[in-house]
Amino acid sequence: MYSGSGYLEKARSAMADRALLVLNASKASNLTDIVMSWTCPKCERELKAPNQIHYCAKVSIDSLFDGKDKELILVFDKILAEVAGWDGVLVSTTPHCIVFVHNYTFLIIRPMKKALDVKFYSKTMLHGNLIIKSTGYEGKFENHIRVIALDDLTQQLFGYLYQSWQLL
Repeated sequence: MYSGSGYLEKARSAMADRALLVLNASKASNLTDIVMSWTCPKCERELKAPNQIHYCAKVSIDSLFDGKDKELILVFDKILAEVAGWDGVLVSTTPHCIVFVHNYTFLIIRPMKKALDVKFYSKTMLHGNLIIKSTGYEGKFENHIRVIALDDLTQQLFGYLYQSWQLL
């Protein structure tokens, strides 16, 4: 539960500490199974490789939720708690969104005034009540879902996010 302006930053910091070296012992058979990250000294954003090209600006997760509906913080917290536990996930912020990276970016969450725009990827075009947009992009499909309340966080939505993580 959200309990003050530093809560999301503390959650992100704990994830960052855990994500510095991710080793799944049941799968790791050589050094290529080890995922390491690099933290930019200027913006403190976690990246997959040293000197990787990125938007270099220090942005707090809390600032992205300023002036937004308070329930969106709880919704984001629940997504963060689930997705951050998947192997090799790095989480960082840009001036307008939160980016989740596995091997590549697989999830982008953009806080809007009354909803979270959740962008993820799939092998095929998705249709249904949840999907507001699905467009082809570099051999895969970019999909958008708008999440307003905790009730919108369904098993189907988390299934889509997990498939995106597996894809990228």
